[in-house]
Amino acid sequence: MHEMTKGANVGLATLSDHVDSVIASLGWVSQTGEGDADVSVLLLGPHGKVRSDADFYFYNNPVAVDGSVELLGKKPAGEGSEDRIVFDLTAVPDDVERIVVAASRYEGMRFDELDGLQVTLADGSGDSLLRFPIEDTGSVSAFIFGELYRRSGEWKFRAVGQGYDTGLAGLAADFGVDIDDDTAEAGAAAEADGVGAPHESTAADGTTVAEESDTTSPAVPGGQEPQAPPTAIPAPRQSQEGAGRSGKPARPRTAKKKVTLPRAEQKSLAENDAWNQARLFPLSMLKSDRDREMRATSVLLSVMAQVPEFGRRLTAGFGAPAGRMETYTEVTLPHGDSPRRPDGVIRVERAGKLWTALVETKTNGNALKADQVQAYMDIAARRGYEAVITLSNDVALEGSPLVDVKVDGRRKHKVALWHLSWAEVAHQAQMLIRHEGVGNGAHAWLLHELLHYIQHENSGCHGFQNMGAAWVPVRRGIDDETLCQGDSRALEVVESWERLIRQVCLGLGGEIGQKALPVRRVKRGADPGERRALMADQLCLEGRLQAEVRIEDTPGVLAISADLRTGRLRTSIEIPAPDQGYPLARVKRLVKWLGEAPADLHVETLVDTGAGGPRGTLERLRPEPGDLLPKNGAQITGFRLTLFKGMGSTRGNAESGFIRSVDDAVHRFYSTVVVHLERPTSRKAEPKPA
Repeated sequence: MHEMTKGANVGLATLSDHVDSVIASLGWVSQTGEGDADVSVLLLGPHGKVRSDADFYFYNNPVAVDGSVELLGKKPAGEGSEDRIVFDLTAVPDDVERIVVAASRYEGMRFDELDGLQVTLADGSGDSLLRFPIEDTGSVSAFIFGELYRRSGEWKFRAVGQGYDTGLAGLAADFGVDIDDDTAEAGAAAEADGVGAPHESTAADGTTVAEESDTTSPAVPGGQEPQAPPTAIPAPRQSQEGAGRSGKPARPRTAKKKVTLPRAEQKSLAENDAWNQARLFPLSMLKSDRDREMRATSVLLSVMAQVPEFGRRLTAGFGAPAGRMETYTEVTLPHGDSPRRPDGVIRVERAGKLWTALVETKTNGNALKADQVQAYMDIAARRGYEAVITLSNDVALEGSPLVDVKVDGRRKHKVALWHLSWAEVAHQAQMLIRHEGVGNGAHAWLLHELLHYIQHENSGCHGFQNMGAAWVPVRRGIDDETLCQGDSRALEVVESWERLIRQVCLGLGGEIGQKALPVRRVKRGADPGERRALMADQLCLEGRLQAEVRIEDTPGVLAISADLRTGRLRTSIEIPAPDQGYPLARVKRLVKWLGEAPADLHVETLVDTGAGGPRGTLERLRPEPGDLLPKNGAQITGFRLTLFKGMGSTRGNAESGFIRSVDDAVHRFYSTVVVHLERPTSRKAEPKPA
């Protein structure tokens, strides 16, 4: 991988032969687990300005009509998460000379509060091309990571690393963006957060960045009068619940009306509950694993081809271009003396060029077979295909591939191996039909039928559903205190736990329409294997599995702990104390927020001395909220809210299973506790000590 420093540039063609499509990944680490930012992309014409406001891409305008830009959103990285953007460079209009990749923070937060900022670039086959680590951002709320630009007909990348102390408004104004959001409150909210007030834009370090050998305009246009600031810059994303509490609009309106299905179904016209509604994809005839694999593959691929938004969403991260998609099943391909029949084939055509991926599907918990995947990789390499996609109930972990394949380095043509979980497919379908919308009602209905199919108990597409053979021996070893550090079975349980947490995040995020991601409190670049080995040793010593989840638009990090000794699950969140009123008024306000929370919710006061504060169940505290006040005059810094639940004992996904109990505990805690909490909009991040 090519390492870059600030101001350096490199031609993409010198790094790979597969740069028609590239994926930029912006990453950062927050040791508190709460740090986040919104990525944005600007397409600039010959004069260093956007051609129109449509050239500004952000969370509410994530996809270019021509397919040249698509924001894929966040995905877990070993030590946190990263935001990905896919660029189809063959589709970028000829009058676009530069593509600026930036990010912004909100509510007074700054980039110097985040660690490990970096941008990486990968080619269409998934191979990493370059990495630009950013050492010092300064106290800025908007930051340009880098830019792609044309030079002599070729695309190059420049490591910019430049901040704006005037925020997203200053950055957007300098590049000619004038967003007009006709919801007046959005502008007021943006100004209150310091991102919508008129001002002149200045780089944090007062410098501009120029390429050492090319004559081009710098990252910040120089010698020009600042443009008028936009009337309203996109505010940070808010849930509907958050909008109702804070008075801010949930999201700026998009230009194009999209269709989403209502959450509550209409009243049935059936005479009684025994009548089965007719479905587009029936499940009653599925009798064997082979039937389930064939039906699931055909159902998924057909919907991908018919609903462009969905098909593009699943393939963009694999390097596929935006174009006409066709899908096939049970295609026979020659392979030595015995032809092979992959479960499916995806082909995307754009400007006369074809992108092809072979698909290998497993359902019902069946594991992928290394020899099968290896054969498809060899076939794809010989035939010039771009990718092999595996699809199963399992969830891939960073640094721990589901199948090991050998790649012949002598072949010039590279084939990328990608994996999808059925849980991720369901998540993407739910995000589209429930929250983000699709082009028309027919597409929404097709996605609804697909979702009904893969969530049905007979489809075999249940996602991760087995903690593995090591689960029972590890639990017994913890009970009788015979489990020793270094036991490989403990590591297997930790890996299964990580897969489960990732799947819980997908399910919760699809339901609420917000990002939910695991938190990794380790340094960027740390070996995932070492981190899991440390967790396995802690499991042997303490008998607990622990994880943290950051949910967008919530005031804290959701902590999950499974105590294998006591058989109890603990879900909790720490929230800051309301910043207005006397101490008694603060605790009364907290109890009022929790008016509909379960009576057995445990509430603990956090104090500045670090010692434990008063605590009690919500049932006892409702008539006497003053019991939460510390008796020694300590200052209240926040509250810890906790629910306990019995833990399933079996390793599977049945009613009594561990997987089901964890999923239920997280969903119950969010829906009955977290959703009622008010996000403190006036909270500012504390500056770092000098």
